[in-house]
Amino acid sequence: MRRFFIVTVVLLLIAGVAYAKEYELNKKAGDYNVLIRIDKNPPVAGKNNVQIAITDGSGKAVTDAKVVLGYSMPPMPGMAPMNYKTDAELKGNIYRAKVDYSMAGSWNNDIRITRAGKTASVKFTIDAK
Repeated sequence: MRRFFIVTVVLLLIAGVAYAKEYELNKKAGDYNVLIRIDKNPPVAGKNNVQIAITDGSGKAVTDAKVVLGYSMPPMPGMAPMNYKTDAELKGNIYRAKVDYSMAGSWNNDIRITRAGKTASVKFTIDAK
């Protein structure tokens, strides 16, 4: 009976991890609606895949923009600044980027959307585990 209980608990834990929802948030950047998804919830120290869906005011997907994701950790005594940038690549209607949070803690993120000579940005904070 004990063995059955342990096997059941392990299977439930595996199923929970397999179906865990990704980290997701909605933000406004000027006239754009920005849906941000990170494949891990919570995001982790190390590599994370980011999807950025951008729509205009009418709900139409924006596919002609240059999107850059910058991420940094607030300065700490005795540590070099950690500031990184990565270009997001358009695949279908979604911009995709990989971020590598080099350590656990609070990370500032800034998505810059440049389209038709105008730039809009959205900021958010991630607590990597």
